Amino acid sequence: MNLPVIGSDDAPLMLENIPALQAEVQVLAAERDAVILAHNYQLPEIQDIADYVGDSLGLSRQAAASEAGTIVFCGVHFMAETASILCPDKTVLIPDPDAGCSLADSIAAEQLVEWKEQHPGAIVVMYVNTTAAVKAETDYCCTSANAVEVVAHILREHGPDTEILFGPDMWLGGYVERTLGVDLHVWDGECHVHAGIRPGDITAVRAAHPGADFLIHPECGCTTSVMEYVAAGDVAAEGVQMLSTGGMLGYARAHAAAHDRRTAIVATETGMLHPLRATAPDMEFIAANEAAHCRFMKMITLSKLRDALRDGVHEVKVPQEIADRARVPIERMIAL
Repeated sequence: MNLPVIGSDDAPLMLENIPALQAEVQVLAAERDAVILAHNYQLPEIQDIADYVGDSLGLSRQAAASEAGTIVFCGVHFMAETASILCPDKTVLIPDPDAGCSLADSIAAEQLVEWKEQHPGAIVVMYVNTTAAVKAETDYCCTSANAVEVVAHILREHGPDTEILFGPDMWLGGYVERTLGVDLHVWDGECHVHAGIRPGDITAVRAAHPGADFLIHPECGCTTSVMEYVAAGDVAAEGVQMLSTGGMLGYARAHAAAHDRRTAIVATETGMLHPLRATAPDMEFIAANEAAHCRFMKMITLSKLRDALRDGVHEVKVPQEIADRARVPIERMIAL
């Protein structure tokens, strides 16, 4: 049976065409001295042929460490910008230049400059899901995996009363505040996918799967409510884990090694289910909300990846003046 694949180009990509396209991509990558990096939210057929699949922090590290002359970034635009910043001498390609990010779009460099002027002397911590121009106005970058660690480091180094501007994700900022017991200035931004996972989704899926573990990404709009449920004793604390996408994979690896057959509900973009299931095939992973689907991540297809490699198109190059300034907070993040 010929079934169209979600995210295919104008002509539907049939299942039997996937292996042939994957083989073509791998041949082209070898010929072009290219490494393929893919985010955990990418389509399964993209993840399956990537040289590295991971979260924002892991992808940043791989880009910086890669010896390949060309980096093909299967993710969204700010991720390719980050690779360009870290690897100015390499060619960085993105298969679809229109693959953006609603969270990155929630703050512009001009807005950050104005915010800094309102809080002179404050230290700026920006989620890596931001444009290069915003990073150039930032002191430290962070990801969901290390946001708490970054803020804790700043407070240790500069004192517990240090004023911190945190953005752009308000849910992640709230999570950091509650975890560390501090007050931050938090930007009012969000990822439309994660914000769409609401407490009602959790209630329904947990009722359908009693006893299941619950893995929640700190960006999710339900984070605050879940933390309150735990504090009130309505949700067993041992069953709830706040994890980055990399942390979720670590959870899967640990249970796979123990041959555990338990069930886990996953509150993040549904693309994450593919690597989790591949890592721990004996476990059952269930989406907290099946509609948590990022259309920007799914804009990257095998056909577009093939074309980018074949034709060398859609290069992402950050101007040197911005790149030099943006590299500082990124390298601080990676150093931590």
